[in-house]
Amino acid sequence: MAARRRDPSSRRPLTSRSAPTVPDWPDGPVAVATGTVEVVREPGRPRAATLLVNGVPSSFVDLDDPGLLDFEYMQQAAAVVDVVAARRADLAVLHLGAGGCALARALAHRHPAARQLAVELDGELARLARVWFDLPRAPQLRLRTGEAREELTRLPDATYDVVARDVFAGDRTPEHLTTLEFVHEVRRVLRPGGVYVANCADRPPLALARAELATLAAAFTRVGVVAEPAQLRGRRYGNLLLIATDDPDLLDDAGLARTLRSLPVPARLLTGEEARTLAGAAAPLRDPQPLVDPVDEHAG
Repeated sequence: MAARRRDPSSRRPLTSRSAPTVPDWPDGPVAVATGTVEVVREPGRPRAATLLVNGVPSSFVDLDDPGLLDFEYMQQAAAVVDVVAARRADLAVLHLGAGGCALARALAHRHPAARQLAVELDGELARLARVWFDLPRAPQLRLRTGEAREELTRLPDATYDVVARDVFAGDRTPEHLTTLEFVHEVRRVLRPGGVYVANCADRPPLALARAELATLAAAFTRVGVVAEPAQLRGRRYGNLLLIATDDPDLLDDAGLARTLRSLPVPARLLTGEEARTLAGAAAPLRDPQPLVDPVDEHAG
């Protein structure tokens, strides 16, 4: 689902002089509530592994390098969070979709004072991730079991600086997590000037990404998309990072654009007219309208 390149912002060495303990990760798939998870060790790095959820790469974790991010869209998301963190002393991040919590783990390393909550549908997966991957404890990182949208509606207004969506059923984001009604809930829990980042996996002609951009633009004043040039030209399937905020300056931050261009796989940030051009004539996505019983409609 996601391409991988080592994050240059990770600075810890990959080896230690004191021969660290090899983790007791299981061999082969392990059953969880929503299917299976499997830890696939990285060749030559016994304390690093990719977590597969139902056979799909979900997270990459190196126990010796908590700041490491191998998935490109996570590197891009972390770059956005770094800009927000530079402006907020009390950074609060909500993750919708947890998996192995690679992004949350890296953000805790980069921003130790940050407060994070990760919502994961599969409680057993969340439990195993904490056992297997040495995740930070509360209040640095709290894990909550539940469906992303349901849990989102239960959160207080203006609570988080960042909401990060990374939820998949197979290779697609569930439709109810892409609609305008869902995005309004995201905006509700964001503090003024907060930012929403969403991992959108799409293939040519990027119909979903275009529709999601149009949806975000219907709720926020500034939207953007981060992607590799080949993806923007519609040449292959891949992950695009969608960004939405009411902060008038965040997407114009010169450091953010520079960081994205300097990643192992350089990426472009499209905002303003370029983002509108990409969205084109796409209409915002909406929740299905409830069916009305003709008898009830005309009753009384």
